[in-house]
Amino acid sequence: MLKKLKIKFVAVIMTFVTISFAAVLGLALFFTRQNMKQESIRHMQALLSSGREPAAAAPGRPEDPRLPFFMVEMRPPENIILSGGGFFDLSDKETLRSLIDTALSADEPVGVIRDSELRYLLSPDRRRIVFADISQENAMLSHVVKNFLLLGLAGYAGLFAVSLLLANWVVRPVAQAWHEQKRFIADASHELKTPLTVILTNAEMLSDPQAGDREKQRFTDNILVMSGRMRGLVESLLILARLDSHTLAVRTEELNFSKLVSDALLPFEALFFEKGLELVCDIENDLFVRGDRQQLAQAAEILLDNACKYSAPSVPVAVSLKGHKNQCVFSVSGGGTPLSPQERKNVFQRFYRLDSARTGSGSYGLGLAIAERIVNEHGGTIWAESSDKTNTFGFSLSAARLSPR
Repeated sequence: MLKKLKIKFVAVIMTFVTISFAAVLGLALFFTRQNMKQESIRHMQALLSSGREPAAAAPGRPEDPRLPFFMVEMRPPENIILSGGGFFDLSDKETLRSLIDTALSADEPVGVIRDSELRYLLSPDRRRIVFADISQENAMLSHVVKNFLLLGLAGYAGLFAVSLLLANWVVRPVAQAWHEQKRFIADASHELKTPLTVILTNAEMLSDPQAGDREKQRFTDNILVMSGRMRGLVESLLILARLDSHTLAVRTEELNFSKLVSDALLPFEALFFEKGLELVCDIENDLFVRGDRQQLAQAAEILLDNACKYSAPSVPVAVSLKGHKNQCVFSVSGGGTPLSPQERKNVFQRFYRLDSARTGSGSYGLGLAIAERIVNEHGGTIWAESSDKTNTFGFSLSAARLSPR
C-alpha cells in the first residue's frame, strides 16, 4: 500500500510539473516568436516606406536589426524594379515571379513563404512588396527550443529526484501510523488472548459434573477476575480510540487544578501506605487551568497509579504541583531503576511496559499513552525524567490564573 501511495504521489507531482513546464515553454516560445515577428514586420514597414535600409540609430540607443531583404516595385505595364537584393540571387526570373504571385494572391498583406524562408509585406496599393529573409529567425527559435528542452530535461530529472525525496518524507507519517496500527492490533490481540483463554478454560472446567462446589466457586472467581481485566482493557482501548478521533466529549471549564490533584490523591494515600511507600506532597494552592475535569483527573490518577505500582520503597514518592511562568506543573517522583533515554521515549507508547513491570501489576501499558493523549488534547506537555534511583513523570498545562480573583 505504501509503495502504491509513493508512486501516486510522484505521479501527481510529475504530472503537475509536466503540465507547468509545457505551459511555460509554450508561452515563452509564443511570445518570443511574436516579438521577433513584430520586430521583423516593423523593420519591413520602414523599408517599405523609405525604399532603403533605415539609418543607423542615434548614439546610446540600440540599433534596429538588419534583415537581408529585397524590395519589388511593379510599374505598368509589366516593369519590375528590384532594390536591396545584394544578399539574394535574383537572376532566376521564374522563381522571382513565383514569389511575387504568391504574395499577390494572398488575402493578408503580411505572410510567410515557408519553402523559401521569406516573409513578405505588401504596400496598401499592392504595387510594392518587401521580402525579408527569416532563416535567422527560424534558427534562433530552434536554438531557443533546444536550450529550453535541455534545461527542462535537466530540471525535470532534478524535480523527479526531489519528488522521490518528498514522497518518502510525506509517506513517512503514514508508514509510521500504519506500522503502529499493525503493532496495536497485534498487541491488543495478545493482551485479549490470555484472559480469553483463562475464561474459556475455567468455563469448561465449571461445566464438569465431577467438580465440587469449592472448585466451581474458584472457577467462577477466575472468570470474573479475567472478565474484569478484559473490561478494563476494552474501556482503555475505547478511550484511546475516542481521543484519537477527537470524539470524546470535552467539557472545557475553568477549574481549580490544585483541588483536583488533592482530590485525586486521597484514594491513593491508603494504597501507598499498604505498599510501604512514603508519600511527600507539595501542592500549591489555587492554581487554575481550563480543561475537562474528568479527563485531567484521569491523567493525574494515571501518574499516581504508575508511581504506586512501580516505585521502590527506598525513596519517598514525591507529588508536586507548582505554578511557574503561567504554567501549572504537576509531577510524581518515585524510586526505581533509572530509565534509559530510549525507555523514557517508549514508555508513552501503547502496550509498552518495562520487563520488570510485565507481570503481577495488572497493567496493560495503556495508562501513560492515555495520559499523553489527554495532556496533548489540552495543549500541555508530558514528560519522563530519570536521575540517580529516581524516576519522575509529569505534565504541564497553561494556567488560567495562578491565584484567586
